[in-house]
Amino acid sequence: MDSESLLLSLELASGSGQGLSPDRRASLLTSLLLVKRDYRYDRILFWGRILGLVADYYIAQGLTEDQLAPRKTLYSLNCMEWSLLPPATEEMLLQTSVVSGRFMGDPSHEYEHTELQKMNDGDKVFEEEVVIQIKEETRLVSIIDQIDKAVAIIPRGALFKTPFGPTHVNRTFEGLSLSEAKKLSSYFHFKEAVELKNKTLLEKADLDPSLDFMDSLEHDIPRGSWSVQMERGNTLVVLRSLLWPGLTFYHAPCTKNYGYIYVGTGEKNIDLPFML
Repeated sequence: MDSESLLLSLELASGSGQGLSPDRRASLLTSLLLVKRDYRYDRILFWGRILGLVADYYIAQGLTEDQLAPRKTLYSLNCMEWSLLPPATEEMLLQTSVVSGRFMGDPSHEYEHTELQKMNDGDKVFEEEVVIQIKEETRLVSIIDQIDKAVAIIPRGALFKTPFGPTHVNRTFEGLSLSEAKKLSSYFHFKEAVELKNKTLLEKADLDPSLDFMDSLEHDIPRGSWSVQMERGNTLVVLRSLLWPGLTFYHAPCTKNYGYIYVGTGEKNIDLPFML
């Protein structure tokens, strides 16, 4: 959710029981403005909160003028002091895939993982137990990246792509109509397209290259991983992810108000295919 409309956005997303205390809201309003100024971001989004056993991680993301350029991620434990996280790498994702359970809430906390590695001693080959230590900060980077790629979404028309490549905020976007807002095909993943490149020319014939340049939610796997609900007398559309419980997207049809927030434990619902 955009930091410039933070209070309204939190109010619209509150139907899922995801809110912040008044002092946290006041701290965020002030500190995110300073972060935007100091890091010279075009926009800054309040991404959400990952719940820990000792403390919670508050997450924000900075966007440059090109909206699909890699986003810079920051975290805070008190909504006032923000620290920049490194970009996620394949090595990080592989390393943290063995860690499960709740976050502690301490970036310096280290998880221990024991694995067997083959060792050579002359002609002999034997297996030895090696203890690998993984920092919680590394796991935080990995989980945020996974959630962004899987369930960060945006309504169709909110961004447009110029012929020269960069993607900008569409200032003429006035919201989806009520009928369109109820369809999963009206929402895109907020990232570079992956599945779109595999479509045939015939399937791309009806697409507008300036608007339909991201992957649609309607073909997400597993099918049924999104819950679409109308709230407040059909004046608010709410999408909730069943794959990453805690991710809520909201959009008020025929207005510019939209956004998403994640408030959860950072754990993926790996049993979802068996629950549908």
